[in-house]
Amino acid sequence: MKKQISKVVLAYSGGLDTSVILKWLAETYNCEVIAFSADIGQGEELDPIEEKARKTGASAVYIDDLKEEFVRDYVFPAFRANAIYEGQYLLGTSLARPLIAKRQMEIAREQGADAVSHGATGKGNDQVRFELSYYAIDPNIQIVAPWREWDLNSRTALMAFAEKHGIAVTSTREKPYSTDRNLLHISYEGGILEDPWTPPPEDMFVLTVSPLQAPDRPEIIDISFEKGNPVAIDGKSLSPASLLAGLNISGGRNGIGRADIVENRFVGMKSRGVYETPGGTILRLAHMAIESITMDREVMHLRDSLIPKYSEMIYNGFWFSPERELLQSMIDETQKNVSGVVRMELYKGSCRVLGRKSVHSLYNEDFATFEDDTVYQQKDAEGFIRLNALRLRIRKLMEKQGA
Repeated sequence: MKKQISKVVLAYSGGLDTSVILKWLAETYNCEVIAFSADIGQGEELDPIEEKARKTGASAVYIDDLKEEFVRDYVFPAFRANAIYEGQYLLGTSLARPLIAKRQMEIAREQGADAVSHGATGKGNDQVRFELSYYAIDPNIQIVAPWREWDLNSRTALMAFAEKHGIAVTSTREKPYSTDRNLLHISYEGGILEDPWTPPPEDMFVLTVSPLQAPDRPEIIDISFEKGNPVAIDGKSLSPASLLAGLNISGGRNGIGRADIVENRFVGMKSRGVYETPGGTILRLAHMAIESITMDREVMHLRDSLIPKYSEMIYNGFWFSPERELLQSMIDETQKNVSGVVRMELYKGSCRVLGRKSVHSLYNEDFATFEDDTVYQQKDAEGFIRLNALRLRIRKLMEKQGA
């Protein structure tokens, strides 16, 4: 049964999919379409958004600057947890979707809209991320997911629709991959990238130079942390968005942060994605370094055991879930003393830690030294080892008795 919709708020990027969707919604449902674009670091991509949306039929256009909120309330909490999906993906798109959905729902309420819509396909993760967020905010909201309704089942068909209706799009038949950009990363999927044996073309990358073309001299930077959050670069205090933007520039010019991944989607299939995450790559390594001298061993190991589950929650779209909020509270508790400075070297696609210091450091040279000391009795290690070996010795003794 067709939904009865008079006004819908569309998460609008101005790309091929959402440009076609805007026109399709208006024609299919004979409804008013409000276009919403979240400025979370797309840069010049947002410049033509308002004009393009209105030409395509939007009755109103929202372009909201959410960069600081994105980094402060979504990126930094995840990085306090050292979140990473399947050991490689730093969750750039996954972290952006709940924020976009949250603001989209606010606009729907302000405008009296009876539905929201998005451009995620029926095969991807984003449909889940958007819609779980919508329902967590308003259990009764109507959702229009065109990719699950229409017969425009390929990007070739979308481009034909766009040409027919005079909609200008950036995707072309020569470069048919899709992109998603924000302050944390830019992703590339689909088209020529669907063959996992085919390397991404060098001219595709936007944020990073090739490591082969990066400067021949290393760049040294100091990153300051307070309670798990980065707050300054080289002693200069910066807002969350400004700090991440600065790391993106430093990482990008040194070829840092490229990743070519075949990942497991929540819906059950494997997907190949290529990512540029220069600032995030630096930030995660630096955060782990300051934790190494400020976090208790058992606290760290317990938190680390939860990283895969926490990351999976974000990847699968459960940002606004009680289990993610519970884990976040525990993780944030671990960060109370994670403050100090980390010195990083950036060079030709790699970043490494040169040093770390903190007033909360648990590292003590008196305990760690190989020189003579009075705080550690080396002979005590014998009893420690024998106690830990007890069950191993008993096992072997019992085996011999049964032989």
